[in-house]
Amino acid sequence: MPIATPEVYNEMLDRAKAGKFAYPAINVTSTQTLHAALRGFAEAESDGIIQISTGGAEFLGGQYNKDMVTGAVALAEFAHVVAAKYDITVALHTDHCPKDKLDGYVRPLLDVSAERVAKGLNPLFQSHMWDGSAETLADNLSIGQELLAKAAAAKIILEVEITPTGGEEDGVTHEINDELYTTVDDAIRTAEALGLGEKGRYLLAASFGNVHGVYKPGNVVLRPELLRDLQEGVADRFGKQNPFDFVFHGGSGSTEQEIATALENGVVKMNLDTDTQYAFTRPVADHMFRNYDGVLKVDGEVGNKKTYDPRSWGKLAEAGMAKRVTEACANLRSTGTKIK
Repeated sequence: MPIATPEVYNEMLDRAKAGKFAYPAINVTSTQTLHAALRGFAEAESDGIIQISTGGAEFLGGQYNKDMVTGAVALAEFAHVVAAKYDITVALHTDHCPKDKLDGYVRPLLDVSAERVAKGLNPLFQSHMWDGSAETLADNLSIGQELLAKAAAAKIILEVEITPTGGEEDGVTHEINDELYTTVDDAIRTAEALGLGEKGRYLLAASFGNVHGVYKPGNVVLRPELLRDLQEGVADRFGKQNPFDFVFHGGSGSTEQEIATALENGVVKMNLDTDTQYAFTRPVADHMFRNYDGVLKVDGEVGNKKTYDPRSWGKLAEAGMAKRVTEACANLRSTGTKIK
């Protein structure tokens, strides 16, 4: 099945952790960017994760009413149909959801999947993210407990972000400062509240200097070795080795060495959005500049339908983004690891 079942998704994550590789988690905002992600995974012979943020889901819901749940459900249903044509397995995930959007996004989507599971079907999404990084850790984990119980009942994995990632993501903004580093105490409190699998599986987005968006070298100091400290600190307290499945947020622009260190320390998922957005848009800009007198009706002329037909530049955009996805698979060591 091209869309992972709950059992297959767990197997994917287990294989990544054991093999010290990670799946690129590609944000999509349209059916075309979905195809680009699927194509990139297929060309790399890698399984992967397709994710939709609140802003992406709102965009997908259409500009007439901008309904996030409608957009997310529509894309997920579309993915269940078209993914069958790609010889890889993907999991569907919803990205950052802060507290003020839970009732309009994650909670209704959990209900959709709970209804499906009650009918003997698989959940619509395989994982959802709760972004409580703007809340106190106590409030963050309290809400996390509620969502983890609902997710586990619907055979869904929860992703939690316990401390801030710098930069801006769909309206959630954090300064770039010394608070961008999760402490061992933060990790222990997380394990105490959410357990280590017995209450339901979760992915942990810990902070080690990550920043969303585009940044120049020197603006932030990434410390992926910090993840080892978190693993060991919790292992010492609870007796479970390598207890966390980590997520690398703000990965665009990271060096190969930083990525490699993160993989060695338990990262199984790395988000990509900024780089893939650029890879999708860059060929379109090139096409428009090269064919400006065809895509525009200049000086009373009629233009050239073959150049302003959205399919002409859309194919270039898909190819550009797919190429960036294959590069991400190589960087994260997932190339050639698809489940047979």
